[in-house]
Amino acid sequence: MTTSEQTETARLHTVAADSWRFGLVALIAFLTLVDLFATQAILPSLVIKFGVSRATMGFAVNASTFGMAVAGIAIALFGRGIDRRNGIWISLAILAIPTTLLSQTDSIVVFAFLRVAQGLCMSTAFTLTMAYLAEHFSARQTTSALAAYVTGNVASNFFGRLMSAAVADTFGISTNFLTFAALNLFGAALVWHTLQKTSATTRADTIGQTVRASWKGPLENAELRACFAIGFLILFVFIGTFTYVNFQLVAPPLSLSPMALGLIYFVFLPSMLTTPLAGRVTAGLGPRIGIGATLAMAIAGLLLLLTTSLPIVLAGMALVAMGTFLAQAIATGHVSRTASRDRTAASGIYLASYYAGGLAGSFVIGQIYDRVGWTACVAVLAAFLAGAIAVARVLQPSKT
Repeated sequence: MTTSEQTETARLHTVAADSWRFGLVALIAFLTLVDLFATQAILPSLVIKFGVSRATMGFAVNASTFGMAVAGIAIALFGRGIDRRNGIWISLAILAIPTTLLSQTDSIVVFAFLRVAQGLCMSTAFTLTMAYLAEHFSARQTTSALAAYVTGNVASNFFGRLMSAAVADTFGISTNFLTFAALNLFGAALVWHTLQKTSATTRADTIGQTVRASWKGPLENAELRACFAIGFLILFVFIGTFTYVNFQLVAPPLSLSPMALGLIYFVFLPSMLTTPLAGRVTAGLGPRIGIGATLAMAIAGLLLLLTTSLPIVLAGMALVAMGTFLAQAIATGHVSRTASRDRTAASGIYLASYYAGGLAGSFVIGQIYDRVGWTACVAVLAAFLAGAIAVARVLQPSKT
């Protein structure tokens, strides 16, 4: 075999190995976050079960984002010495407990607190996984690995909502939550058997740093601060859109059934194909233009949601999903590349800001929806995305 043939063979082996690892990363992301948005698919049914307003139920369902934000901050403060693999699988195993209890409660207050508990577990696993990827992949591979993780997030949105609607419609809401508890346990087992333990040398750059010092670096970096703000705005819009568009879909003139509402989330399928391209978008356009272009796509999608034609509404939902997921993947990758040190703290702060945006979006858009209507909601959501595009102007291409 010639030298060139050996080089090509080695390259193909590397590509195959990366593909396998990126696929595993996506599956772990799916199992980590599948509980987060699946419950949105059964929002109208939950409103009937608990006898509360749409805004109240939407806020309770999205209370998980509060737990996500709190855990992101906690991991940023105290997560430097945690073994990544153990932290991830234990979080997923504990996640099965509140998920199971959701199948038993008839109290909206208990429901909301259990969703917060779910968020705490999911965010801990999510933040530690982001740190794990940054520590176990080269700088060149990090963006692709994180894009694979966001792709798993997209898949959890799609398959999770579809599964939730199907199981709840066929077997009831209680069985729905028990099904997701089983997925939590499967995720814990998968992490235990596939991820490596994080060596002490991997985390050596954070040893001896104070909690204050670990936060100081990320918060003093203008580009990281911009990414934190962009993350907040992205999930504000995503949660605000995909929580309350459900009520538009089941109301006249669209009048979709619960099962049909679940099938609507095939709109996330194109995002599963486009999100892995985040690395190429970043390399070709840079983070500033990349985020601007993808969020402009999402704004165009929002405007389509004002129509009463189901195909046009579906196209709009697909554009919002593709735009926000691509922008999230680009921003997440930029955080990991920019934070050469204190990656755990930077990831934790980013996720805390990201999920705080989701909680704010759930509350603010819920109030606007109940008091003013859907058109006003779309106007506010589009304005927030325009704000994210403006913030992204400070981002610069990463140095290689």
